Amino acid sequence: MSSEITRIIRFVAEDGKTYFGEEPKESGSQATVLSGEPLQGSLARTNEKRTISKLLAPIVPTDIFCIGLNYMKHYEESAKKRGIPLPDKPVIFMKPSSSLAHPGQDILMPHIEHGEQFDWEVELTIVIGKECRNVSKEDALDYVLGYTVGNDVSSRHWQKNAGAGQWVKGKSFDTFCPLGPVLVTTKEIPDPQKLRVITRVNGATQQDSETEDMIFTCAQCIEWLSDNQTLLPGTVILTGTPAGVATGRSPPNWLKVGDVVECEVTNIGVLRNTVAMAPERNVRPRL
Repeated sequence: MSSEITRIIRFVAEDGKTYFGEEPKESGSQATVLSGEPLQGSLARTNEKRTISKLLAPIVPTDIFCIGLNYMKHYEESAKKRGIPLPDKPVIFMKPSSSLAHPGQDILMPHIEHGEQFDWEVELTIVIGKECRNVSKEDALDYVLGYTVGNDVSSRHWQKNAGAGQWVKGKSFDTFCPLGPVLVTTKEIPDPQKLRVITRVNGATQQDSETEDMIFTCAQCIEWLSDNQTLLPGTVILTGTPAGVATGRSPPNWLKVGDVVECEVTNIGVLRNTVAMAPERNVRPRL
């Protein structure tokens, strides 16, 4: 009997078509094409192999939820210094689907005043596999299909100054939500609170922490988000970032054009993107 499929990629092949595939053991090699849809629980191996021309985000999100201030040491390096109390409930904001970026795609510094305040945030990312509403933390992980790596790219000036204390504008520019490189199912990651999360910029480590430092666990975040609210299959939840972001430094070491950002979560992989300047206003970048 064949082994269970636990590592799923989405890619454009040499024929220009998009496929789901099983992550190859060696980078640059061909992938076994999978039939079916991950969110329908119907994936199966085929006898077909295709060359990976372009790796895509492993899921096209239905909704993108994000948790803010969810690592104790990150809270201490940022919000606590400004007198903000420790959250008693998960801090929620959203990103639009248009912010999605793929592995290897440039992340774009926006053409906007103070756009140079450009920051990284490695995040373990949950992918919801089954519709859920009003689930308890005890049952929450039963609704998870798997996990991937996210980078909650942030324009810090506009996070803080876009109006009424709302973070969404500064978190929502094009390419501000890279996801990938692979979706790893819960079969391979039964406990998401035992993972290491790392960011490197040009090879230098900036963040290095463990998900056990989360203030609210993955299960608690799902419980809170699903309270009187339906989470649809394909919903992704970025679960917060650890200490070590640029804005927490004195002075901040903002990302610059040409920088290579690597976000890594153990058991999942490395999400790698390069910083580029966004095109002029009114020009939508190609994904």
